Amino acid sequence: MTITGTETWTSHECAEAWGVKTPTWLGYVARGQAPQPLPGYDEKHRRRWDAEAVRTFPRPGVGKTRAGAGPEATALLEEMTEIAARIDELRARQRELAQTGKARGVEIRAMAKALGVSPQTVYGWLDDE
Repeated sequence: MTITGTETWTSHECAEAWGVKTPTWLGYVARGQAPQPLPGYDEKHRRRWDAEAVRTFPRPGVGKTRAGAGPEATALLEEMTEIAARIDELRARQRELAQTGKARGVEIRAMAKALGVSPQTVYGWLDDE
């Protein structure tokens, strides 16, 4: 069966359009992160994709648009960002407490246990002063 009537691209052309290597493109297709090939094959027995579908499909990957992500995914990403900021704040507070503990003569192992980190982590924080 041959494909006619629409602009079609090979997997190599699709990969070039997305700025990735052909195996990466095929991985996206396999995971449903890119359009599926059109039915049938071209005259050289290659799979083909509708070029317009490839151009407009929401692309995965680092630095790519999240236009295809729904509001639930966007909200989840925002929550992740908030949590990461809170973790950074808490980590800074842990360092402050370790420094205060050192100034008051608290043992490293006791501080590490109380802070929920390894003694090596506490040593590292105190060496950064």
